[in-house]
Amino acid sequence: MEEQIINMPAVALRGLTILPGMIAHFDVSRERSLRAIEEAMEQDQKIYLVTQKNVDREDPTQEDLYQMGIVADIKQVVRLQNDVVRILVDGISRAKLLGFTGCEKYLEAEICYFDSNKDSLPEDLREAMLLGVREAFHRYAAVIGKISKELIRQIDQYEDLEKLIDYVTNNLPVSYELKQQVLEAEDINDRYQVIVSLLLSQVEVISIKNELQKKVKIRVDKHQKEYVLREQLGVIREELGENADSEADEYEKKLSELDAPDYVKEKTKKEIKRFRNMSSSSSESTVERGYIETVLELPWNKMSVDNKDLDHAAQVLDDDHYGLKDVKERILEFLAVRNLTSKGESPIICLVGPPGTGKTSIARSIASALEKKYVRISLGGVRDEAEIRGHRKTYIGAMPGRIVNGLRQAGVSNPLMLLDEIDKVSSDYKGDTSAALLEVLDSEQNCKFRDHYIEMPVDLSEVLFIATANEVSGIPKPLLDRMELIEVSSYTENEKFHIAKEHLVEKQKSKNGIKKEQLTITDGALKDIIRLYTREAGVRSLERTIGKLCRKAAREIFKDSEATVKVTKTNLKTYLGNPKYSPEKKNDHAEVGIVRGLAWTSVGGVTLEVEVNVLPGKGELVLTGKLGDVMKESAQAALSYVRSISEGYGIDAEFYTKHDIHIHIPEGAVPKDGPSAGITMATAMLSAITDRAVRADVAMTGEITLRGRVLPIGGLKEKLLAAKVIGIKTVCIPNDNEKDLEEISKEITDGMEIVPVEKFSQVEKIAFVK
Repeated sequence: MEEQIINMPAVALRGLTILPGMIAHFDVSRERSLRAIEEAMEQDQKIYLVTQKNVDREDPTQEDLYQMGIVADIKQVVRLQNDVVRILVDGISRAKLLGFTGCEKYLEAEICYFDSNKDSLPEDLREAMLLGVREAFHRYAAVIGKISKELIRQIDQYEDLEKLIDYVTNNLPVSYELKQQVLEAEDINDRYQVIVSLLLSQVEVISIKNELQKKVKIRVDKHQKEYVLREQLGVIREELGENADSEADEYEKKLSELDAPDYVKEKTKKEIKRFRNMSSSSSESTVERGYIETVLELPWNKMSVDNKDLDHAAQVLDDDHYGLKDVKERILEFLAVRNLTSKGESPIICLVGPPGTGKTSIARSIASALEKKYVRISLGGVRDEAEIRGHRKTYIGAMPGRIVNGLRQAGVSNPLMLLDEIDKVSSDYKGDTSAALLEVLDSEQNCKFRDHYIEMPVDLSEVLFIATANEVSGIPKPLLDRMELIEVSSYTENEKFHIAKEHLVEKQKSKNGIKKEQLTITDGALKDIIRLYTREAGVRSLERTIGKLCRKAAREIFKDSEATVKVTKTNLKTYLGNPKYSPEKKNDHAEVGIVRGLAWTSVGGVTLEVEVNVLPGKGELVLTGKLGDVMKESAQAALSYVRSISEGYGIDAEFYTKHDIHIHIPEGAVPKDGPSAGITMATAMLSAITDRAVRADVAMTGEITLRGRVLPIGGLKEKLLAAKVIGIKTVCIPNDNEKDLEEISKEITDGMEIVPVEKFSQVEKIAFVK
């Protein structure tokens, strides 16, 4: 190693070590350093860079500097604000600091170069060292996992050992002190030892760190971690001036006053403690606040006192609803049983009937009669099980289910809870809603109903559940098994008239701000509204129509406050426009192939005119009128029976292979289904085939078998009511339905001859014109 001593402007570096081959930029602000840069730029643009041992020294002496630095080329000088200069340098060669010249304007160092090229090594040893450095770097790269493939490729291509060591050192993310060790190693052997040791020590440190992190992650107790975080959060919150203690104190005060089971108080106390340690602005605290408030607002042991006076209940039901005698009797019996049982373990009733027949209002009247809080839960279209059981509070926007929300709304744990339209619930991939309702309605299970949001048992055993439905067929069987059905059937025309006169007219007058004497609606006008402007099983549409009439009258009264309005049959059209429906009437005279049938729908009873034509053809049975599968099969069965008795009427067997039979039921846009039109279609086909007329004042309903037996049907009251409205005098019903006549009011059956039939031959004797 040959020494070359020269003088050169110098800059003392703070926190930075530059090695040969390294291009770096740094900012210079000290006055002497700035002058040294200016001097270097005026000469050959070379400058000596040496690192300070202590970065805090502003005016370092030789003792404050490392003894090995580097000579670098100044590539670029950029002046920044506040007398700061940013320079770009390229490290050229190591140089040892011998001392300073004593120049006062800037640091001028006496240095000596090292000619590394003269460090001779045997070729095999140099090759081994190259491989050693590369292997150590590969191990380092594998452990740290953040080294680019391009850097590894460049290192693998280096053949010069000195340059390789410097290049590796320059690219290591280590402190300047460690890099200084490589810089100060004068001999290539020493330098090799330093860089390999540095790489392997880094591999060991990083490996140990990774292993420790894994062990810590496994072993750190979750609660310990939460405790530490909350302690830190508490300090941060104090610094920010936030304090949730007042809110938590308020919750604790409410909890102390809450009449609830011990497990509720214990869990709520823990939740309040958690809330106290949360930041008020965090999303988690919002969720926790909502949960605590919900639990505190639930009426755990709070109950209202029921009125057990059955006479009072009967009076309330009579005041609120006209008719429905059988329904009221069943409800009073139900209430009597409930009063006699200690825990109210009586069957859960389900009111079944067409829309608008007063099922919901009956439930409200029961609540009023018992002086219970009333909560209505609409189940129509509910598909998600979480609507009943609630959402788990880990989800965003979580809330209790409708049952628990109903209790919260009622404010007592023994309200009357109406499950409206229970036949409209359904299930999908989100769960089975009806299965969730099983736990609610089962008296053996609902004392410990678990809502996913509350996460604690909620006692529903004191709740009086009443359900409503339009059709029994829509209620899942397990649910149906837990309820006692009470049928709320369609209203007769007379019942509708009394309901309108005694309830609806006064209700709509009050709703529209009309005084009693300002509007009069005659009995004839009310009956015409029922017949010509509404057609329904209940009275909902009737109430809307009366409301429309009241609004028209209100406009006239507003113009003249002294005016009175009287609505009669004559001027009804002025207020309501042309009638929506023509009076449905029976046929004027007996015809061949036309028979009047009776059907029941979810909105009441209707009559169906069955028409049959016999045409030359290939023996096909043609069915039109949007008939369902069951009705099509019923028509096929009726035809088979008619063919079996054709011989008795002199009909040749070949007749059915040469003729088509077309059955049509008018109002083709309305879907029709069910087996109860069997005898109707058989009568119409026999009439058309034998060319015999059927009486116009006869209607019939019943399922037919291949042997001509007439089987029972449902909805008899609604069907007879529909026949009564159009003036039918004789109705054939299945013999097995004769017992149902006892439950049908005389108002419907009076003036009609109702003939129970067991065989089709009996129908034939009644229906055909003699």
